[in-house]
Amino acid sequence: MDSLAGVLLVAAPNLLDPNFFRSVVLILEHTEEGAVGVIINRPTTSPLGDELPEWEALLAQPEVVFVGGPVQPDNAVGLAEGVDGSSLAGVGIVDLSAPPGELTAPVRIYAGYAGWGPGQLEAELVEGGWIVALAEPEDVFAVEPGTLWRDVLRRQPGPTAMLATFPIDPGLN
Repeated sequence: MDSLAGVLLVAAPNLLDPNFFRSVVLILEHTEEGAVGVIINRPTTSPLGDELPEWEALLAQPEVVFVGGPVQPDNAVGLAEGVDGSSLAGVGIVDLSAPPGELTAPVRIYAGYAGWGPGQLEAELVEGGWIVALAEPEDVFAVEPGTLWRDVLRRQPGPTAMLATFPIDPGLN
């Protein structure tokens, strides 16, 4: 099994689970034990608040918390540019329990994460629920995350790019 760490999973138009409908997930870790990632295109309207005030000045635009996934939504995951230790060059996980220290790069904070047990992600890929796409560091810090699903699909080769125009409700077409 090849690891998918550092790639994007783009929800196929037929993936109707409300947790992942039209989501773009950055896979942070993928092993035989399962996979972990964060949804990178679901901003909330919630500011960072009182939980992590020392990180507020470093938040990337838009300066809100993102929904990272349905697993442990009370836990925060932080990603920053220029941090080592990630499978996506130029982006790494930051320890939000420690002060930012010398870090000056933009940070994006996610509430929760997406997780898959052993073989679960592979089965979803075989079923056609996800499109695997190469990630670019700017995807993680997109200023307009609401267009990311379409933007990532548009840059895919061949017929996959046409999925970017797939209507939300094909029955209304």
